[in-house]
Amino acid sequence: MKYDVQEVSQGGGGCMFPGRWIGGAALVLGPMLLMAGVLLRVKFHFFFPNQLEAVRTHPVLMTVSYSFFSTGTVLMWPAVIMLVGLIQIKQRGWALWGGVFAVCGLFARTFHAGVDHLAFQLVRHQGLEPAVKAVADSYGAFHIFSSLNLAILLGWIVLAIGAYRAGTLNLFGAAALALMSGLPLGVLKGTTLFSIAAAAGACIALVPLGIRVLRDGPMPNRRTALGWIAGVLAAGGAFFAIGQLG
Repeated sequence: MKYDVQEVSQGGGGCMFPGRWIGGAALVLGPMLLMAGVLLRVKFHFFFPNQLEAVRTHPVLMTVSYSFFSTGTVLMWPAVIMLVGLIQIKQRGWALWGGVFAVCGLFARTFHAGVDHLAFQLVRHQGLEPAVKAVADSYGAFHIFSSLNLAILLGWIVLAIGAYRAGTLNLFGAAALALMSGLPLGVLKGTTLFSIAAAAGACIALVPLGIRVLRDGPMPNRRTALGWIAGVLAAGGAFFAIGQLG
């Protein structure tokens, strides 16, 4: 399907956020990083004591796995915003509520990632048993983001319906996107068949869409492209280095 980038990226007299390049790249990279994170921990049992045991025995692998997953989660928000921009051309209501629910759900997953990081540090600095006990004693404790659990599930279904009704995705792609509603939620979640199916569904639905978005419009010349790549790498390196200071 051919997308009119001018129709999507121009709204209200200005460039619609996040734009073709960031939105298209996020549609490609977000689902792929989620899938990588899910697959890297596939051999470890799903429940949190086993995940923490895996942190003790395979610290680098688990850190990379959870880092990929959390980075994919963050990249999914511009991907969702881009998808909303494509859907709202014909289905504003479905785009609005699907986007709101899905982005709120991504915020909740980012909160869970922070808890995962703290649990990893407990294993590293205090040992496995104290870490397991701390997580077990606090499991199910109230936090405000638990109120977004339903949004995590519904957002992808609403987006999938809207994407199909708007013609942004075909029936197969929309059904694949809806599988994201089955991605397990909460802290220290391992990989199940539902995890793999959900991440695969996101890849099937969003990666080809992202490629089409990136291709549907004028391409920069080689010099400009190299300049953008160098700038992004330099900025990323600077952000990483400064972040490590604090």
